[in-house]
Amino acid sequence: MGLRVAVVGATGNVGRELLALLAELNVPVAEVAAIASRRSMNREISFGNKTLKCQALDYFDFSGWDICLMSAGGKTSKEWSPKIAAQGCIVIDNSSQWRMDPDVPLVVPEVNPDAVMDYKKKMIIANPNCSTAQLVVALKPLHDLAKITRVVIATYQSVSGTGKEAMDELWTQTRGIFVNDPVKTEVYPKQIAFNVIPHGGDFMEDGYTSEELKLTAETKKILDPKIKVTATVVRVPVFVGHCEAVHIEFESPITEEQAREALEEAPGLVVLDRREAGGYMTPVECVGDFPVYVSRIRTDPTVAHGLAMWVVADNLRKGAALNAIQIAQLLVERGVFQQRLEVVSA
Repeated sequence: MGLRVAVVGATGNVGRELLALLAELNVPVAEVAAIASRRSMNREISFGNKTLKCQALDYFDFSGWDICLMSAGGKTSKEWSPKIAAQGCIVIDNSSQWRMDPDVPLVVPEVNPDAVMDYKKKMIIANPNCSTAQLVVALKPLHDLAKITRVVIATYQSVSGTGKEAMDELWTQTRGIFVNDPVKTEVYPKQIAFNVIPHGGDFMEDGYTSEELKLTAETKKILDPKIKVTATVVRVPVFVGHCEAVHIEFESPITEEQAREALEEAPGLVVLDRREAGGYMTPVECVGDFPVYVSRIRTDPTVAHGLAMWVVADNLRKGAALNAIQIAQLLVERGVFQQRLEVVSA
């Protein structure tokens, strides 16, 4: 009894995490297919205590499959997601390709679960940018409490958000520096080891980068288009785990105590906020965890109604794979696959 789920981009960082979570979480799966490019055909990849052989996207028949978890980049998604959807398979896409399409819902289950049913328009659901996902989970309970008017974010994003090659580059540069090898930069424009790079994506005419604009536009689409958002994206020499320094302005008064209570009661959040050395979350500690962590909650005295906080999450989990799996679970909960599940179980 269960669903047929295809994972496209199964050999990448997020694809592997998707397979791990499908095996780990309570998703009613009967069959899973690992799909990648032709060069990865027949490559073996782990799925729980099983081993799957990768199948080539070019030759795979999606008819009869229920969900496609797409994590193969925007170009591949642009070409293939409509084709897959046309075969009756719902695509949950992790790239930026469909996020701002008005006919494609952009979903974070803890924030805008009702939007998931808009999948019917194109049979595609978009997964937000990793930094957006953790941000809106933390903002939602506060917005419900006092209505947010403006958010200023500085991100501290790990290299895994760029991909496996970036993780390899950080490792190679770090090792090379210790043995006095020359530093080679291929993925990033400057050295990432023992450094920080205030640059994510491509530069726009207004001086912002594409990663910063994604964070801005996606937050508005998911949470509230009236919120003013500005961001600075910084890449840091960390393998996994994104952090954000978030400054929030509200329409009405809100105290630290009210904010802390709302955050503690909200789904998908853990508050770790002790005003002492070590009383906060860091990326090293969040790896492998599901929640979004909030620390350093405090009043911002520079605005009439302001708070500041520190937000941390595993970007490969909540920032990507976990959110996609939660969207799939939401579809199940909303009865989208009820007929299939009843037929299979009969």
